[in-house]
Amino acid sequence: MAIETTLLIAPSAMGRIDADAARSGIDSYGLMEAAGAHVAACVLSRYPAIRRAVVVCGPGNNGGDGHVVARMLAESGVPVLRIGVAPKPGGDAYRAYCACDQGFGEFADWQPAEGDVIVDALFGAGLDRPVEGAMAALIERVVQSGLPVVAVDLPSGVSGRTGRPTGPCFEAAHTVTFAALKPGHLLMPGKALCGEVHVCDIGIPARLIVSADPVWRNHDGLYHDHLPVNSAGQHKYSRGHLVVFSGPLISGGAARLSATAGLHAGAGLVSLATPPGAVLSQAAHLTAVMQRSVGDAETLAEWLEDGRLSAFVLGPGFGDADRARTYCGLLAGTGRPVVLDADGLSAFAGAVAELAALFKGSTRLMITPHEGEFRRLFPDLADDDDLSKIDRALTAARRLNAVVLYKGPDTVIAAPDGRAAVNSDAPSWLATAGSGDVLAGLAGSLLAQGMPGFEAGCAAVAMHGAAARRCGPGMTAEDLAARIGIAMSDFS
Repeated sequence: MAIETTLLIAPSAMGRIDADAARSGIDSYGLMEAAGAHVAACVLSRYPAIRRAVVVCGPGNNGGDGHVVARMLAESGVPVLRIGVAPKPGGDAYRAYCACDQGFGEFADWQPAEGDVIVDALFGAGLDRPVEGAMAALIERVVQSGLPVVAVDLPSGVSGRTGRPTGPCFEAAHTVTFAALKPGHLLMPGKALCGEVHVCDIGIPARLIVSADPVWRNHDGLYHDHLPVNSAGQHKYSRGHLVVFSGPLISGGAARLSATAGLHAGAGLVSLATPPGAVLSQAAHLTAVMQRSVGDAETLAEWLEDGRLSAFVLGPGFGDADRARTYCGLLAGTGRPVVLDADGLSAFAGAVAELAALFKGSTRLMITPHEGEFRRLFPDLADDDDLSKIDRALTAARRLNAVVLYKGPDTVIAAPDGRAAVNSDAPSWLATAGSGDVLAGLAGSLLAQGMPGFEAGCAAVAMHGAAARRCGPGMTAEDLAARIGIAMSDFS
């Protein structure tokens, strides 16, 4: 049975869960039988015209699952070739190996044939080192053959912790995993290498599926109770006043995208803080978004005395690094939420300690870097191949005392208190110019309406993806910003 899971379990934690299940009296071989049954069912349902199942078994429990798959497929009338490394005597894997009366051969015994479906039961999520020798050669032959692969737990050769290949790895059309998702199922490139993921219940009680360092798949339970609520007694200022800083004349479009998204996301007022030379140009494009001419730090400081300004977005198309750092210092002094994006982030490349000092003792900063911006801010984290994207985001969040939206097809939302979520359902057409500006304005709007930082980050990323799905392929950033309000109706 497929199940809906939101908690991501690292491979090491999954090993402890398996051990806890056995200690609690649950039959571990029964769990292996259930796992194999789910994989066999996936193969039969997805490939009803299968001519032969090639079940590749490793020496451990993942291989044990494979032996169960081979037996069940054979009992269903499917021709089976079982190859791999035999398990050592004793244990559940050896019992499953012996229970299958199909022949057992070596990796070299397989030659690609039309109609073959490969069942990858080599290692699953537990391996965090390169696959070598005959196993690596087999993986390469399978990849070159283009034959469909059904992976047991995770495509072998992909780290269940980081989602990155450790060497040669299978590319699965389907991945069948058990009890809970692992980070490698959602983090790129593991997400792409897994194909369609099926999370199956094999009988491990929910009370055992826990982690000391919980990371979640982004879902509405993380933020729903904190979403802004409309009421009859509201007025525009009670819904928050978002300020988006515009750059010079040539780059004003990015700030307009942020401001438009913020307005559609429910802020009662949105103002562009515009350099004097760009005011007329921006006015030609704006209606509901207001403007304030801000040409220097003194003018900004005076305006910031207005306590009705609720939150700020600084960076999209801003351009001036020195001014961005100065303005950011003034914004930090207000104690109100600040979203730093694009040029606002680049302004602090090589000066992260300065940024951290500005927001020391406050949790009112949110940063929204894509991969390149993250690397410029945190080159030591980006270059550490032992860290997953989740690890990097959490470390950055702690360094800056900020909520981090580490963008990409696997956006990670991380808070300095250790909470983290991975967003897994953004459509590929979000990879278009200006979509990040829209996300910054959306997040700023939710903060202006009073949402806490982590919850606002999770909600903004989810709504961003929902709006993109409503737009469909061929979407532009202007389309995306205009769909934010409609998409938000799905979250109320």
